[in-house]
Amino acid sequence: MARPQPGLSRRALLAAAAGLAAAGGRAFAAEAAFPISGRLSQGGFLIGRADPRAALVLDGEAVGQASASGLFIVGFDRDAKASAEVDAGAAQRIVSIAPVDYDIQRIDGLPQNQVTPTAPALLERIAREAAMKREAFASVIDTEDFRDGFAWPVQATRISARFGGQRVLNGEPERPHYGIDLAAPEGSEIRAPAPGLVTLAEPDMHYEGGLTFIDHGQGMVCAYLHQSRLFVRTGERVEAGQPIGLVGQTGRATGPHLCWRLKWRGRNLDPSLLVGARAPQV
Repeated sequence: MARPQPGLSRRALLAAAAGLAAAGGRAFAAEAAFPISGRLSQGGFLIGRADPRAALVLDGEAVGQASASGLFIVGFDRDAKASAEVDAGAAQRIVSIAPVDYDIQRIDGLPQNQVTPTAPALLERIAREAAMKREAFASVIDTEDFRDGFAWPVQATRISARFGGQRVLNGEPERPHYGIDLAAPEGSEIRAPAPGLVTLAEPDMHYEGGLTFIDHGQGMVCAYLHQSRLFVRTGERVEAGQPIGLVGQTGRATGPHLCWRLKWRGRNLDPSLLVGARAPQV
């Protein structure tokens, strides 16, 4: 079966390639000490090599450190600006970030308590679950599990919603869709796209239904939504290709699919852009 393709426009792909090849004089000056690979676009990422345990700074904000071997990853938010400055110890690069043309997706017929809930008990539940998700997304494990990129977590029949699109639910504009929806028959197996640590595994969240979070290293935390069944538990280590659950339509969903999300230190990324990625060669 053909693999679904990441949702970047041709203009964005060309701009991303240009950003890697010609990110400016300062980038070329540091290239020998600071090799990179990645997708330099909104929702994209950069994998770099620096000195072991080099301090990392992104646009003036401290964002951790490189691994013991010097490998690191940084992410660019859905709404990232046109350029970013990445400092890794004594090395520095300024890279161009390609824009992405986002969709507008309208979904009608959802239960109102899945769009604008008002019941006090439900609001309390939503707040409690939001705190659980914040804690799980804040995980930062000291691994390089992202180094070989991701595989597709499910054999999708199609991409039913691209990353980053503006959502209009029951006629009301909502937050952008921070995931990529992979339509698949209910009960299809979901596999870990890379090794990692399970930071959350809950079978019945209000919005997400069956939900699993996996930290794939240095704060690259993926979420796997709407599962009908979970195979893993919080605190469990998983390997690439290991079954973690089954596709369902639990929570706020209109049909069977996997909503696949990715955050890095509070920034919303497109996980499909890491499919097939590789760390830069030494």
